Amino acid sequence: MGICISSASSQIRHETNKVGSIIEEDDHYKSCYSVCGIQKLESICSKQGSKGINQDAAFAYQEFGEVEESDLFGVFDGHGQNGHIVSNLVKNRLPSLLLREVTAKSSLVKRKSFNTWKEAFETSFKVMDKEIKLQENLDGSFSGSTAVVIVKQGDYLVIGNLGDSRAVMGRMRDDGGIKAVQLTTDLKPGLASEGERIRRCKGRVLALKDEAHIQRVWLPNEDAPGLAMSRAFGDFALKDYGIINLPDVSFRPLTSHDRFIVLATDGVILSSSSSSFCR
Repeated sequence: MGICISSASSQIRHETNKVGSIIEEDDHYKSCYSVCGIQKLESICSKQGSKGINQDAAFAYQEFGEVEESDLFGVFDGHGQNGHIVSNLVKNRLPSLLLREVTAKSSLVKRKSFNTWKEAFETSFKVMDKEIKLQENLDGSFSGSTAVVIVKQGDYLVIGNLGDSRAVMGRMRDDGGIKAVQLTTDLKPGLASEGERIRRCKGRVLALKDEAHIQRVWLPNEDAPGLAMSRAFGDFALKDYGIINLPDVSFRPLTSHDRFIVLATDGVILSSSSSSFCR
């Protein structure tokens, strides 16, 4: 499942139409709207695979909250028996938590700084994880969700990444073609710094014999659960063993060569590649 956000624009004739509503994922969805005479296009596409319940979720907010020139986009990939519940909880709750935090930290400033957004991402992700843990009738011991969330504010992006979903920019080359620029790092136990943290916390990082290329996280004295990412919402059985809810938050200015952004879960990534998004 993935979400594609196009920053390509064209001048249009009719009056400014600022939209503040949410676009939610429903298999296939496109929205075309205008802000300050510039046309924007957003689309969400989801396709169920062969492994049962589709555990992916996504959102797109236009003119997010009352933050000047800000849009919010997110993709979430659930895993485990209750992964679909976790990913949908995050989809429905995280935007309000993020807005609350960024407003509280800088209530008098319309245009938020990167540090304000970074702190808001980190705090809201921590609170989100706590709320999941406190849910009645939800066992999140071995279920969880990734998250890749982008705030577009004016001419820059703030990106928060938790797990192995991915954000990719389509950037125009001098010859007119489009090249892929990966905006996030896949946070997996095979990444040296991630694996070191997990081992320091007594978690085990090992690959299965028939999947030697995929490093997984295991409990110290039990061959479970074999998580293929190093950061996530939920997965509370592993939170004492190196799995964390701290997002990797980064900043990136936009240029006139940046044409679109794709947010995608690993179901899309494993069946294609970042460069294939730009063909």
